[in-house]
Amino acid sequence: MHGGYDIRALGSGIRMTAVIVIVLLLLVVGALLVFSRLRAARALEDARAEARRWHEQLGGQLSTLDPQGSAAARQALADASERFNAAGGEIASARSVRQVELARDSALEGLSYVRAARTALGLDPGPALPLTSAQRAAGEITVPRSVEADGRRVSAAPHAGDGTPYYYPGGVVAGRRVPRGWYSEPWWRAALIGGAWGLGSALLFSALFSPVFADPGYDAGLVSGDVGDSFDGDSLDGDSSDGDSSDGDYEVGGFEDGGDSGDSVDSFDSFDGGDSFSDFGGGDF
Repeated sequence: MHGGYDIRALGSGIRMTAVIVIVLLLLVVGALLVFSRLRAARALEDARAEARRWHEQLGGQLSTLDPQGSAAARQALADASERFNAAGGEIASARSVRQVELARDSALEGLSYVRAARTALGLDPGPALPLTSAQRAAGEITVPRSVEADGRRVSAAPHAGDGTPYYYPGGVVAGRRVPRGWYSEPWWRAALIGGAWGLGSALLFSALFSPVFADPGYDAGLVSGDVGDSFDGDSLDGDSSDGDSSDGDYEVGGFEDGGDSGDSVDSFDSFDGGDSFSDFGGGDF
């Protein structure tokens, strides 16, 4: 006792209060962790449900659309089938929201191929699809044009034709932005396989999309949408795909800004499109 107070009892009360405060803090932290994990799990499932919705829509389109002898439509459906299979695997293995979003983008690319096939057949392409960030940055071909480079003549057009049977939905290939549209050959696929642009593909890219190499009529071709700097021979690693190059004021040629079923669909996989790269989907970056 000291001054009428039991010091031992007072110290014991302080210790008890401290223990209670610590326990309450641990309970609050634990509750926050549980809430955070539940919210993350809910966000993942919501994203997975959205990806599955697009994936199932793609599967339904593939099961009902007949290419009707059109080489352009058949090639587009073959690429859509590859995207369907890729998206299914990505959805099943995704463990984060970002991974599910990439799977959704694969399904959307597949649906872009389906829309292209319907357009090639003269059918209504259906409602517009949401564009992926890569598609928005890449833009689209708005007028036909042809160039010669590396001993080859390559054409690009906004619509399918006898000379442009290969569709690309737009996106980034080995660090370079390739606009969506129809092409005379799938010249970008070498970069998809190797992960880097070969010299021949680099020259074609520059001839089609750089005013330095293009013909005098190039400025009539592409509106808004940036494919980045021209190739300098030393760096083909995609320097131009940083945020600085997509400012929307690139007007030298013709881009226009775009604003689990789980089963494999392989009915179109056997089509080789006239080249040895038919097994590779055009939007698998």
